[in-house]
Amino acid sequence: MKKHLSKFGLWVCVLAFGGTLFAQDYPTLSEQENRLKSIANASGNATLKSLVKTEGGKDIWMLTLGTGDMDNKPAMAIFGGVEGTHLLGVEMALRFAEDLVNNRASVLDQTTFYVFPNMSPDAYDAYFNNLKWERSGNAKATDDDRDGRLNEDGYEDLDGNGMITLMRVADATGDWMMHPADERVMIPADKDKGEQGSFKVFSEGSDNDQDGLFNEDGEGGIRFNKNLTFEYDYFTPGAGEHPVSELETRALLDELYLKWNLYGIFTFGPGNNLSTPWKYNRAGASKRVVTSILEEDAMLNDLISKEYNKTVGLKDAPASENPGGDFHRWAYFHFGRLSLGTPGWWVPMVKGDSTMKPNADKNHEVNFLRWAAEEGLDNYFADWKEIKHPDFPSQKVEVGGIAPYAMMNPPIEMIDGVVEKHNQFITDLTTKQAKLELVNMRTESVGKGLTRVTVDVYNSGVLPTHTQMGARSRWLRPVKVVLNTENNQEIVSGRKMQMIRALNGDHHQSFSWLVKGKGSVSLEVGAPHVGFVSTTINLK
Repeated sequence: MKKHLSKFGLWVCVLAFGGTLFAQDYPTLSEQENRLKSIANASGNATLKSLVKTEGGKDIWMLTLGTGDMDNKPAMAIFGGVEGTHLLGVEMALRFAEDLVNNRASVLDQTTFYVFPNMSPDAYDAYFNNLKWERSGNAKATDDDRDGRLNEDGYEDLDGNGMITLMRVADATGDWMMHPADERVMIPADKDKGEQGSFKVFSEGSDNDQDGLFNEDGEGGIRFNKNLTFEYDYFTPGAGEHPVSELETRALLDELYLKWNLYGIFTFGPGNNLSTPWKYNRAGASKRVVTSILEEDAMLNDLISKEYNKTVGLKDAPASENPGGDFHRWAYFHFGRLSLGTPGWWVPMVKGDSTMKPNADKNHEVNFLRWAAEEGLDNYFADWKEIKHPDFPSQKVEVGGIAPYAMMNPPIEMIDGVVEKHNQFITDLTTKQAKLELVNMRTESVGKGLTRVTVDVYNSGVLPTHTQMGARSRWLRPVKVVLNTENNQEIVSGRKMQMIRALNGDHHQSFSWLVKGKGSVSLEVGAPHVGFVSTTINLK
């Protein structure tokens, strides 16, 4: 059982607690597909393909946006749906693509975008089921409790309201208590503070297999955001039998590892290093298997974080969610790219007034309930209701809590402003990408038919050509510097081909050759993820 069972969801539906489902806010998979096809059909700068179908037969879509030779132009990938319960991330990725082709198409002349709007379509689709519960994994049947049976102990809607919430059982031996600021919220008792629990808390359901656990082996599936290789969490529910075990994970990595032009990954998901940047840790960075962002990359992350907070203006972000095997950290630690992540939105902190008990520990559930009440939202909480439970015949059992999909996102009509700010931030970031220029070109005759050629390869962008982690990885190609000569020419001094492992923003590296012969030579410099520049040099 999770330590904090009711955290993390999305308020994206209107529920009647009698079990009736009313209007849907967020788009169905079919509606998403129609929007993606509309982008591809309406714009000559867009192509759409399905990478693979998931275990549940759903498409993993990839939308490519760009002009010219897109695979040899700096590129950024935009991801949504890395967590199946995070419907907002899917919507924000879709809206970014729509805004890009409709209002910011000039950006595509310099940057290619690969948009993967929904990496968890099986889980996303479960939101539209009649019974609402927070599913993060795909449609694969699993044996989460390793008893040889698949999906044998799932949730039950004990109070008949059409959703799965929590179940609290009055028990003097329990470790849970009501929050002092709002008794609707359950929290673990802190024994170090002298607190004493009086409840046990479970997810709503019964112990179908009579093993003492509740709902530990339902239709959970494998989570995309736990199936990557970085700090993979073996033998845990949702992780899979091994890293990259799933169709969608393998198909994505097969695609990404061929995209040599990718310099950055932007993820709408629970991993967040934008409102609060990752911190450098010398011990973690010194390990053979690195677990800390490297020092130069930490400074870069801090710079970008400041720009993000200035542009987006959101404060009081919740702690970053980093389950083992998550995609956001994999993109940096194992793929070597600039990896930026944000939930895109979170509930603002409510100051409260004199009529409210102090929320001293800034509990996010207490804060959510106060915010939802201030905003006049409906049906965001199921009042605790006493029921008769066969597993607790002589104890008081109540079912209730925050509605599934309730805490992480607002109603969709609230997100226009935050979407626009994120779209602006991402497009502004592309203006800071590494850009190579050939400057201070000089040719000098030194006699005997020899010409000395010198040039500075200059990165006029703000971002480096490589992250520090990427410079250590063979999956990010070095900048190649090539001086091409004709048959009647000879490079007497200097190498025909040289490599730049990394070049920071507003930095340069000087090169010099001694060439024998007449006519002209050509100089070509670049790499797919920073672009290419070339020039013709007349010999003296």
